[in-house]
Amino acid sequence: MIVFITGASAGFGAAMARTFVRGGHRVILSGRRAERLRALADELGATALPLAFDVSDKAAIHAALAALPADWAQIDVLINNAGLALGTGPAQDAALDDWETMIATNCTGLVTMTRALLPAMVARGAGLIINLGSIAGHYPYPGGNVYGATKAFVEQFTLNLRADLAGSGVRATNLAPGLCGGTEFSNVRMKGDDAAAAKVYEGTVPLTAQDIADTAYWIATLPPHINVNHIELMPTCQGFSPFAIKRV
Repeated sequence: MIVFITGASAGFGAAMARTFVRGGHRVILSGRRAERLRALADELGATALPLAFDVSDKAAIHAALAALPADWAQIDVLINNAGLALGTGPAQDAALDDWETMIATNCTGLVTMTRALLPAMVARGAGLIINLGSIAGHYPYPGGNVYGATKAFVEQFTLNLRADLAGSGVRATNLAPGLCGGTEFSNVRMKGDDAAAAKVYEGTVPLTAQDIADTAYWIATLPPHINVNHIELMPTCQGFSPFAIKRV
């Protein structure tokens, strides 16, 4: 099968690319950083095709898809992995630009990619869309504000896809990880403050990018009559807190 992965230049996306290629599948690697995509494609060989563009740029998405070679154009699996969090402060202190960037990537980019590839899947009566959500889409926490809201959007959009796609042969899954280390996620969120990013994982054994890649691979290789609506993963070191109560 042909698997299209957004945000493939690092983290979950790169781990997924390696996992699907090892499994004998072809992978289209998309992301903003062309040099990283080329390096990954060189590593993976002829079964990987780099395609550099920004998912928040609708025109770039359509141009990139139109330029796909004919033998790469029938995409069986779309993994909407591109996404980011910016900032950890309270909503009243957050930068509006950060909120807009998260919405443009985590929501608008995801739906634009989905709408571009979904009709062909429906016409063939087969296909799979895996959307990368987060436990932040279900469980609020201080500083989660717009990031959590974008992941709640991913959850509801995926469920509504399921409602529309019932009986079509096309599947849709929200893959929602918890605390996951070994990626750029916290470094990006902390805007390059590597020390602060490292503290997020201090004293923990978090999930890894490979854990998420293995889960995506399992979902994609299930028999075609099975749909995983939502799958949530957390490391055993992570749990739930009581409701916060501010006392005067």
